[in-house]
Amino acid sequence: MKTTFMKSRLLCALFGGALALSTHAQDWKLVWSDEFDTDGKPNEKVWSYEHGFARNNEAQWYQSDNAICQDGLLIIEGRQERVKNPEYEAESYDWRKNRKYARYTSSSIKTQGKKEFLYGRFEIRARIPVGPGAWPAFWTLGTDMEWPSCGEVDIMEFYRQEGKPVILANTAWGTDQRWMAHWDSKAIALKKFLNDDPDWASKFHVWRMDWDEHYIRLYLDNELLNETDLSKVANGKIGKGKNPFHQPHYMLINLALGGNNGGYIDDATFPIRYEVDYVRVYQK
Repeated sequence: MKTTFMKSRLLCALFGGALALSTHAQDWKLVWSDEFDTDGKPNEKVWSYEHGFARNNEAQWYQSDNAICQDGLLIIEGRQERVKNPEYEAESYDWRKNRKYARYTSSSIKTQGKKEFLYGRFEIRARIPVGPGAWPAFWTLGTDMEWPSCGEVDIMEFYRQEGKPVILANTAWGTDQRWMAHWDSKAIALKKFLNDDPDWASKFHVWRMDWDEHYIRLYLDNELLNETDLSKVANGKIGKGKNPFHQPHYMLINLALGGNNGGYIDDATFPIRYEVDYVRVYQK
C-alpha cells in the first residue's frame, strides 16, 4: 500500500482522494499524523482501547485483538466469535450486563489523554465496509463534560437508515435533558456515490474536518457534506450553556456492528475489515 508520506499523497491523487493540502495549502501545517507504517499493534503512545459492550445496544465486544497495523494500514476487523461477558447478570435491565455472551468482536481505538487538539484540519484516508450490519466511524469527542455536552463530531460514519446505506456527517451537543443530544446531521445515500463510481466501495477515500472557532465543515473527497455555524451552538443547562467545540477534542476510530443503527448483521460477510491508510491533523 504505502510506506511514506509522499507515496500516500500520490495514492490520494491517483485514486480520487483529496490531497490533504489541496485547499489553501499554504495555510496549513502538519502537526501530527499516524501513517500506520509499523507492523504490529497501534502505537500505544497514541492509541488506547475501548473494552466490552460500549453503547447503542451494539452487538460487538470491543477488544484489542481486532486492531492491527499491517502493510501500511490500520486494520480493524469485525469477527464472528463468541465471548463470555464477565459482567453478566441475568436479571439486569442494563443491556451491557444481561447478555451472557457476545456473538461478535471488533475494536475501537481512541487518542483520549494522549493526542487532543483544539481546531485544525483532521483527515482520514480509509476503505470502509458497507455490508449489512457494518457501522464504521471516525469521530471526535470533547475533553470536558459528559456526552453530549462534551460535543461530538462524526467526520465519517456509515450505517443504514430504513434499510438504505448512508454516509453521515454530524455534529452534536448538549440539551437540557441528560443523554439527549441536539444533532446537526446530514445523511447522503451511498447510492449517490455508487452512481458516480460503481467501484466506490472498493476504493480508499478521504474524509476531512476543517474546524476553527467559527465553523465545522465536513468533507468527503473534497465535497462539502455538512457545515455547522458555531455561533449558533450552545449546550443546554447541563452543559452550562458552553460551546463544546471551543475546547480540545480527541479522536476515535471504531467498527461497530448492529445495534441501534447498524441494523441486521449478515453473518456471511465476516470477517469485516475497516482499513485506514492514515490519520493526519493540520493546523494554521
